[in-house]
Amino acid sequence: MGWDPAQYLTFADQRTRPALDLLARVRLAAPGRIVDLGCGPGNATALLAARWPDAALTGIDSDPAMLERARASEVRASWQQADIAEWQAAAPVDLLFSNACLQWLPDHGRLLPRLVEQLAPGGMLAVQMPANFVAPSHALMRALAAEPPFAQALAGVLRAEPVHAPEWYYDCLAGRAAALDLWTTEYLQALSGPDPVLRWVRSTALRPIQDALDPASFARFEAAYAERLRAAYPARPDGVTLFPFRRLFLVARRGG
Repeated sequence: MGWDPAQYLTFADQRTRPALDLLARVRLAAPGRIVDLGCGPGNATALLAARWPDAALTGIDSDPAMLERARASEVRASWQQADIAEWQAAAPVDLLFSNACLQWLPDHGRLLPRLVEQLAPGGMLAVQMPANFVAPSHALMRALAAEPPFAQALAGVLRAEPVHAPEWYYDCLAGRAAALDLWTTEYLQALSGPDPVLRWVRSTALRPIQDALDPASFARFEAAYAERLRAAYPARPDGVTLFPFRRLFLVARRGG
């Protein structure tokens, strides 16, 4: 699945705010080694570099275009292309930070404990993931994908809900972490411009559909989807479209 960094950064402020909220709960004075898992274009990596300028900072992503944009950002970090599902740190890490990435990876019951095991004693795993998959933006996408003429080409492309409930993550990590902080936040995002919810999901959740369909079919899908989104998220009299968006946050500290 290819990514478009410029399209992703169309809503840079809204996409970076959860990273700031997650970072506020990371209580580490001077971590020596920090890894940003799923660094994308480097917008969250820049926050890490600003807070801990003396740390050895690495950004990991699987997408070449995202990494190219990150390297051009002048953020003080090393950048590596890798599959996070199989990535292994060369040495124990003081902070593993991941903003809006791990929802793309399967088997969180294996993934998250493996990440905790890569922390140094007292190190932290800090994760933010969208938890908005039952919202109209995603429910309408799945419903349209299951209808003709798209159903056959899109069978199995979309997962119903890749992020579990907070309680599931507590049960997954409570026995492996010395301290565990879990919470959810719903952001009431005020978006402007034509079809803003479509433009939001076009750079993220809609990517697998675009990759699975030929250009003409995707154009038809996007037009039908846009019409449904306008009904679900109507523009207000001032031209603003309100897009509620729920996110899950997790901070786990390893003992030692």
